[in-house]
Amino acid sequence: MALERTPALSAFDAEVDLLIIGGGATGLGIAVDAATRGYTTALAEAGDFAQATSSRATKLVHGGVRYLASGEIHLVREALHERAVMVRNAPHLVRPLPFVLPAYEAGQRVFYGIGLTIYDLLSGKATLGPTHSLRPAAAIEAIPGLNPRGLRGGILFHDGQFNDARLALTLARTALDHGALVRNYTRCMRLIHGDSGRLTGAVLRDEETGNEVTVRAKVIINATGIFTDDLRQMDQPDASKLLSVSRGTHIVVRAEVLGGDHAIIVPKTSDGRVIFLIPWQGRVVIGTTDLPAPASVMEPGHTAEEIDYLLELSNRYLAYPIDRSDILSVFSGLRPLVTGKAATTAGLSREHHIDLAPSGLISIAGGKWTTYRRMAEDTLDFAVGHGMLPARSSVTAKLPLHGATDAVVADPYLREYGTDAAMIEALTSDPSLGAKIDPALPYTFAQVTYAVHEEMARTLEDVLSRRTRALLLDARAALRAAPQVAAVMAAEMNQSREWVEAQVSSFTKLVQADYLLEE
Repeated sequence: MALERTPALSAFDAEVDLLIIGGGATGLGIAVDAATRGYTTALAEAGDFAQATSSRATKLVHGGVRYLASGEIHLVREALHERAVMVRNAPHLVRPLPFVLPAYEAGQRVFYGIGLTIYDLLSGKATLGPTHSLRPAAAIEAIPGLNPRGLRGGILFHDGQFNDARLALTLARTALDHGALVRNYTRCMRLIHGDSGRLTGAVLRDEETGNEVTVRAKVIINATGIFTDDLRQMDQPDASKLLSVSRGTHIVVRAEVLGGDHAIIVPKTSDGRVIFLIPWQGRVVIGTTDLPAPASVMEPGHTAEEIDYLLELSNRYLAYPIDRSDILSVFSGLRPLVTGKAATTAGLSREHHIDLAPSGLISIAGGKWTTYRRMAEDTLDFAVGHGMLPARSSVTAKLPLHGATDAVVADPYLREYGTDAAMIEALTSDPSLGAKIDPALPYTFAQVTYAVHEEMARTLEDVLSRRTRALLLDARAALRAAPQVAAVMAAEMNQSREWVEAQVSSFTKLVQADYLLEE
């Protein structure tokens, strides 16, 4: 018998104030806000938490330098406020990151220095660090891997950095801590309408067992991200499309490429993008591209042209050029962009949009990780404003998330567990659990065991992609680790050898298709 899941599917056979469909940043944020307002809350995620867009971000908590350039000051101010909230509420997961904007042309240092000083001033007391001009030697001292040829200096400024998948999981656990029902691998099969055409509930299916249950809800919120239009059309088949989706691809290389703890920002490319080279988790993440995507899929893949684009652009700013052999992993995700009149997806606004269907289905779309909490608050205030929920104020602006602590843990990979790090450290007293899952990866089998028992991990991919970030840090190392990690999971979950083989086979196909370059 497999390890019993918590909460059980039967717990959803109830009437709740709020049913949220979708377990990415937005849906989980709404679950936290709703539960802490005192609404009875349930959330169902068809796959794993943050499996799509919300685990494929550029790992930044930021105000949006791009929006400053386009004059959207209100978006910048809102995001900078939310950046401060994230740092305060989840100090174990969100931290300041110093950036250097290198200047290679006359006047760039002055021009961008003015803009970034305004950016810092907009953050007010919530600034994450000073902004000032750097001479060439100081810029290279901050980033030893920076190309010195023609360098005229740079601008130092600060933004925030985080681990997106782990923050999503932290939101899920925070919602659970406050009494919400939150469950992954639980798909919405159909919506239930009353005689008047108003929504009254939904039928949910456990994707592991096939069992179904009916949830009765006063309000249903569609927070399915890139799949928003699918649920809207489940509710109303002739509903018009709300979203456009674009693909963003990142490459991951070794830390020595930058050689320090400062990131590089390329403020403007020929196609209007902002590109980042960011130290993260002992590696460097480079991205992102922005290309129209034909359909909303979990794994959008990447093209050779995108890899060429990222390498060519990066090498303009690096002292020692990189090539395909330096790439440890590739990851791509789709962005849900509210449809607008812009000619390209890079021009579409990330500002969120709330839609109310005749049935009462509320859909929240667009936005970005930095503003997830504000999106959640706005969505629930929208429901209150339409008389769908009793009026109660949001408390999430000052709500510490699960595990929140300012205490410094020596191991940076355990620091992200916050107050739960002690539980993993206790597990490592068993030498077999204290061992690393692969010599090239920083994770231990204790984290695997913990993920199964405490973090709702159900598959090998859950553990290697999102509970740890092994797949993103080094795809080949993750493949090497897969058989033994699956075996440890199977022992904890009372699963069979056939389960192990199926998990390893599925994971191998995923990695080879989407996270490694074609050889």
